[in-house]
Amino acid sequence: MRRLTVGPFNRVEGDLEVTLDIADGRVASARVNASLYRGFEQILLGKHPLDALVIVPRICGICSVSQSATAAAALADASGLTMPPNGRLAQNLILACENVADHLTHFYLFFMPDFAREAYRGCAWHAAAESRFKATVGDSLKEMLPARADFLRVMGYLAGKWPHSLALQPGGTTRAVTPTEIVRLLGVLREFRRFLETTLFGDALENVTALADPAALAAWADGRPSDFARFLQIADDLGLAGMGRATDLFVSHGAYGAGDDHLFARGVWDGSVEAFDHLKVSEDVAHAWLLDAAPLHPLQGETRPLSGEFSDKAAAYSWCKAPRYGGRVVETGALARQVVAGHLLLRSLVAADGGNVKARVVARLLEIALIVPAMESWVRALMPGQSFCNQWQLPDSATGVGLVEAARGALGHWLRIERGKIASYQIIAPTTWNFSPRDAAGTPGALEQALVGLPVGESESAPLAVQHVVRSFDPCMVCTVH
Repeated sequence: MRRLTVGPFNRVEGDLEVTLDIADGRVASARVNASLYRGFEQILLGKHPLDALVIVPRICGICSVSQSATAAAALADASGLTMPPNGRLAQNLILACENVADHLTHFYLFFMPDFAREAYRGCAWHAAAESRFKATVGDSLKEMLPARADFLRVMGYLAGKWPHSLALQPGGTTRAVTPTEIVRLLGVLREFRRFLETTLFGDALENVTALADPAALAAWADGRPSDFARFLQIADDLGLAGMGRATDLFVSHGAYGAGDDHLFARGVWDGSVEAFDHLKVSEDVAHAWLLDAAPLHPLQGETRPLSGEFSDKAAAYSWCKAPRYGGRVVETGALARQVVAGHLLLRSLVAADGGNVKARVVARLLEIALIVPAMESWVRALMPGQSFCNQWQLPDSATGVGLVEAARGALGHWLRIERGKIASYQIIAPTTWNFSPRDAAGTPGALEQALVGLPVGESESAPLAVQHVVRSFDPCMVCTVH
């Protein structure tokens, strides 16, 4: 058996290392190291609760709005505040804008450039992939980047700026929308839909979302001149549906809504949908560079980094905690959202091959096609002249839970207020779930399980199969450790 450490991973954030034990040309076991400690959960202690709206977006410049929305939801829960309809619609639009832009960026800038590598030069599709997707010079960038920039005007109209906007508040959003701006928003969405239907999909969004099974997907993609179809050709040729299976236990906090009413439902999938109960969430630190403690629910949890040498805790190999749901390892992300929500195509793909690289990318692109029409309907539902935000009142003592879906999956903030100040603030991000280390029982996290069995050549220092699996989860490492 030999050991190989892969990392840092480029294109988004480099602070990730994956240590692989390799036997007979395949990964026998894996350990995932989130190597950067941040300390946000300590920074928040003792602050005024509304300071969270300024501080938590700085956790990440990629999913800044997701952090804002989750903090606002936790503060609203702590005070029992609800939003007016306009505030909910505007928050949905702002979060959806970030998530759709994130999906698009992942596909074109982080994932597809791997297929332009020299190692694939012998494949029939390589020349087209190189011309279309090669990093920094591929033809697709000339179309995608301007379309993405124009689409982000939705964020400008509703949130003022991105990232680190203060527009999202516990009671709604800070900026009312005029009738003229509604017309402009619909124009932005119309132009973005045109890009999606001519370039990414090569078909109407509604036709894409209606695809119900793998056979229909394959027939639809056959000969279609679109970037999604090009990905499907590559995925089938390389067998990406057979790579990266983890637990097949999926969790979603529910996306774009409130309470039990969401565009994409809240729940847990284990062959059927179960209700999500945040009280079943715990965090294990047995293999983290944190002071030992029993697995705790986030409202009771602490983040206490070890001082001195990391080697003082022999079992530790990551700054990341190990979140568990009912003691079990779960996967979260666009695939989890759509399986929980009941989309027939994604449930069929998972039934055939479990969670895998192909299914995760298909789920992200399918979400783009699902969300943009929903955004159009939300814009039309806005009511100029009516309230966008209710006033938040500071409770002297309270607890609050914010549960939101970022592009990468389930994001949760657990807040405790005592004497008008933050007494505890714990965050579990999507990459904390997916990239967790082992727990006290020695059970590997989702990515650690997904890497087992992948082929590794003798001369490979950064195995391509490993990179495909890692990127299929779309890590956001600065969100992982707070």
